[in-house]
Amino acid sequence: MAAAKSTRPNPRVGYQCDVCGHQPAKWVGRCPECGEWGSVAERAQPVATAAGVGRALAARAPAQPARPIATYSVAPARARPTGVGELDRVLGGGLVPGTVVLLAGEPGVGKSTLLLDVAQQWAASGGGPALVVSGEESAGQVRLRAERIGALHDQLYLAAETDLATVLGQLDAVKPGLLVLDSVQTVSSPGADGVPGGVTQVRAVTAALVAVAKERGLSVFLVGHVTKDGNVAGPRVLEHLVDVVLHFEGDKHASLRMVRGLKNRFGPADEVGCFEMHERGITSLPDPSGLFLNRHQDPVPGTCVTVAMEGRRALVTEVQALIGAAMPGSPRRTVSGLDPARLAMVLAVVQRCRPQIRLHDHEVFAATVGGIRVLEPAADLACALAVASSALNLGIAADLVAIGEVGLTGEVRPVGAVPRRLAEAARLGFRFALVPPGAGAAAGSAPEGMRVREVSDLTRALQFAATLSAEPAPAAAQS
Repeated sequence: MAAAKSTRPNPRVGYQCDVCGHQPAKWVGRCPECGEWGSVAERAQPVATAAGVGRALAARAPAQPARPIATYSVAPARARPTGVGELDRVLGGGLVPGTVVLLAGEPGVGKSTLLLDVAQQWAASGGGPALVVSGEESAGQVRLRAERIGALHDQLYLAAETDLATVLGQLDAVKPGLLVLDSVQTVSSPGADGVPGGVTQVRAVTAALVAVAKERGLSVFLVGHVTKDGNVAGPRVLEHLVDVVLHFEGDKHASLRMVRGLKNRFGPADEVGCFEMHERGITSLPDPSGLFLNRHQDPVPGTCVTVAMEGRRALVTEVQALIGAAMPGSPRRTVSGLDPARLAMVLAVVQRCRPQIRLHDHEVFAATVGGIRVLEPAADLACALAVASSALNLGIAADLVAIGEVGLTGEVRPVGAVPRRLAEAARLGFRFALVPPGAGAAAGSAPEGMRVREVSDLTRALQFAATLSAEPAPAAAQS
């Protein structure tokens, strides 16, 4: 008698990249999505049956019936400040109970130092115990860093764990109000396949912590790695699972650090917080504009000041340019803190508007001061004035700011947030401003003590800058 054939469907065989989560139709040696070699592995995928789908769609009574939206209280969802002003600025006022925040950044930029300080501020302000779980360093190493930055408190707890079940056990024992997990790629779940840091493991660990955070009203910070391109490492679903995605960026050779919001369910998603890294740790910079300026007493050729927008914050920034010697062939174009493509365009426009300026066969060096990156088109006019002043050896007035995008025909195009930019420049003592046509009228009355000049093209901007440089500085500025 023939054996009865099994009715259980066999699982389908699929393939998935362990790095990015891409699922190709067949096995390949190199992932077509992220380009990693040897990352595609075979994964069993269960087949859904009609009976299974029917059971999944069966209705059941909800645990809490739906209520009119006006009957819900907003008190449990009030944001609580972390004690770190610049981080609260990016978060939209603080941490909402149950929030899961993913903080990503390059190795060594200061993520662990920042969150250790946040945990100490949370514990010291009476928010309840704070738990720091380190999966990359031993408890002794974290203790040394905490002592160096002054982050020691009786309500600040520390554990070194890499197992998700043990982390959940630590939560039951400490009952913290804030959890810092450093990092999510080092923790593994025993119920998930793959190696720690893989797509399946990262998804399982994050989903479990999100569920715990929502159930207990626990605020969670997850430290994440980044790829060589600067993107958040792991599957894209990781960014969808969490409530807030922050990117911690900065040059290791400079003291400036920036926390940039990429996603925020409870506040603005385009805000930026500024910090300064030093030997004693990391501190907030409520007024960072002074880091990006070299205040000169006299006009200096090759420098011009602009006002860049980082999120909703206006930062007064100095742009510097140097025209080097003539070089045969292809001269160098060295850029730091600016967009190289926009600089190449600005050089062509400057040479077209001022034929006596020869740039195509000269070396050009352009940079910003203080390590800030200015990639928006509003810095085009300042960059063009800095290049022209260096080529002509003409000093730009130290109290002049230039704001505007430069087109290929030399016209100055409008940019956004001009009133906010002018107000910040006036607050720092700048007396003159070059803006696109219509921007002065849109800004209403100019800030007190500032003379705003609308320029329609680069030629008029150069003429006004040259005229202004020839005027004597006021006695207050000379002193």
